[in-house]
Amino acid sequence: MVNTDKFASRLGKILKYYDLSAASFADKIEVGRSSISHILSGRNKPSLDFVMKVVKNFPEVELYWLLNGKGEFPASSTSPLIENKNLPQGKPVSSQNVPDEKIQHNNPPQTVSGIPDFKKGKGKDIQRIVIFYTDGSFEAFEN
Repeated sequence: MVNTDKFASRLGKILKYYDLSAASFADKIEVGRSSISHILSGRNKPSLDFVMKVVKNFPEVELYWLLNGKGEFPASSTSPLIENKNLPQGKPVSSQNVPDEKIQHNNPPQTVSGIPDFKKGKGKDIQRIVIFYTDGSFEAFEN
């Protein structure tokens, strides 16, 4: 679980690093300005959507650092690391820098526990799936 006070502190470091006000930060990641205020004050916890928007718009922010305070900020060129067996030689790469042409989809779509194709009848496409492991690592798969 994310510690709201420490998350707010890390979010403050991001604002200071980029020299942004809370309002301009909210505009940049396309969330309501009150959302930033409520998170910084500790009133609300950040949503997954909020966290992913921060990581997407600010490549120096490591996901695991933002959530748990482990790792570093600003991120070095080798973190956060994911291992993806579909990448050449299983080399670790930043989740932000995986070119679409490097992601291979060799396996046909599968069902999970008898649940039919996720897209069927929903009218929505899956953009990204992120798997978080207990050791703090994660894998990101983009469509």
